[in-house]
Amino acid sequence: MPLEATLMIIDNSEYMRNGDYQPTRFQAQSDAVTTIFQTKVDSNPESTVGLMTMAGKAPEVLVTHSRDIGQILQGTHKASSKIGGSADIPTALNVAQLALKHRQNKNLRQRIILFVGSPLEGAAADEKGMVRLAKKLKKNNVAVDVIAFGDAIEEGGQGPEGNVLKAFVDAASSGDNSHLVSIPPGPHLLSDMIISSAILAADRGIPEPMADGGAGGEGAAAGSQFEFGVDPTLDPELAMVSVALPYMVQRLNTL
Repeated sequence: MPLEATLMIIDNSEYMRNGDYQPTRFQAQSDAVTTIFQTKVDSNPESTVGLMTMAGKAPEVLVTHSRDIGQILQGTHKASSKIGGSADIPTALNVAQLALKHRQNKNLRQRIILFVGSPLEGAAADEKGMVRLAKKLKKNNVAVDVIAFGDAIEEGGQGPEGNVLKAFVDAASSGDNSHLVSIPPGPHLLSDMIISSAILAADRGIPEPMADGGAGGEGAAAGSQFEFGVDPTLDPELAMVSVALPYMVQRLNTL
């Protein structure tokens, strides 16, 4: 399993108050943060995870190199009180890179997981500038996963945001170590879509071809191409329950 120091950058811009992801974009993102943290620390006893925001007054590191779920929960709670403004993605990425550089265990590979749920604005919308930043991260051996949701995507990951994010991830990828996963709103949970994507495939010991979202590419909403949104090769029991549930509900309604 990967031996990594991961820093998650969460979107705490004004757009996170939107309710198109249940119960809000920010809460759905917070649940996904917890899922990613637990998967990362469970995959390797030495891996660490940090957390930072990228909107409000300025990007802020909330947790550095931790294995304590309590610190992560405290971090997301603190971030919830600082929702507002616009996301400053380039600055956040540079701060994250600096924080990873100062990790205690230099044997840990470096990874940034970037949540983008708001429109790309300013320097973040400049494809050439973002590609330059991606190449800098690649040169410094920092892998980058991007989770696009909300206003960061249009249906199918099309539009200028999708193009910029895809170009960024492609430029950052070295040996297929970086991924872009686009998750539109729907009945699914954001955290469930992420855990079955290529972003956490290595941590779960799953070959990437079996996970949704190709390396360095643009994944559709994880699980969306499967009936009932569940990949039976990853969780056959859940798939069976998902198939049976509509019939059970229909039967109860006729009683």
